[in-house]
Amino acid sequence: MTLRHIAGTPYAAASYDADIIILALDRVEETIAAINSARSQTGVDAAVWILDQGSKPENLARIQEAVAGRCCLYAADRNLGVAEGRNVASGLGHGRIVVALDNDAIFAMPETVARMVAAIDAEPTLAAIGCRIITDSTGCDDLSSWGYPHDLLPAAGENWDAVTFVGAGHAIRRTAWQEAGGYDPALFFCWEEFDFSLRAIALGWRVRYRGDIVIRHKVAAERRVAWSDKRWFYFVRNRLYIQRKLGRSIIPRTCGYMLKGTLNGMPLTTLTALAAAWRMPPALPVPQISPRAQDYLRRNDRAHRGSWVRRIVREVFTTIGPVRVLAGR
Repeated sequence: MTLRHIAGTPYAAASYDADIIILALDRVEETIAAINSARSQTGVDAAVWILDQGSKPENLARIQEAVAGRCCLYAADRNLGVAEGRNVASGLGHGRIVVALDNDAIFAMPETVARMVAAIDAEPTLAAIGCRIITDSTGCDDLSSWGYPHDLLPAAGENWDAVTFVGAGHAIRRTAWQEAGGYDPALFFCWEEFDFSLRAIALGWRVRYRGDIVIRHKVAAERRVAWSDKRWFYFVRNRLYIQRKLGRSIIPRTCGYMLKGTLNGMPLTTLTALAAAWRMPPALPVPQISPRAQDYLRRNDRAHRGSWVRRIVREVFTTIGPVRVLAGR
């Protein structure tokens, strides 16, 4: 992978609060808004890093124009994917907190990053926090970005421990990031936050959802992977790959995904994803999950999901459709 420095001067402070990272791939207007939102954060000592992963030359030139102050733009020679892209972008700085913002999202307030940093600083066992993601146009919860048990939706404005976070807007303690090994680059896109969280939890860290810290998501159509195509492929492949890394049977999920895929008109895509999951050599394995970590996973995830029968009835037979059938994972 070749990395080119396009614009901006790297922040030279010996220590500072946070690195704000943004991955760019076209979506010019949304990306510039995300950069401006990051640059406008107050009450925090932060640097902004943008990693472009293949924007058209004219779009990259426009993104470059938005770079100023403690902001740097780099370009990779190809699309590394979300997982590896975030790994590379996180390595550009050395702030004690890494804050990631999707390139079609903005911080709801100028103090959002300061609040994210304070939230992690206040709890030494926290590896990461996920924010409440709302749709920018309506102010309502973005259901396409809800990565938690469906039963927790009524508590979307509250704070609680979780076993994952949503990538559209989140913060990770750098020491936890380094200890867990960052994201698994083999995932490319989808489930990378869950995989990282499992490894962090196995090492004794916690993950927390903060419904009082908000990210506004524009859900841009440009460069967005449709649920009916590659997104479903990565969803199935990556979740089964993670299950294999855990050393657990993939048969129940395989059956469930085949049923979902067939009902949504994607049986061939599902079969292709299943085969790909089997071929992937496990990397960044999940450490041995202690009884304490198992109890954490049970209390903060499985207790809210119910039995496999209940989940199949709710997620398949009552939510047929390429988007809703996936809600709640």
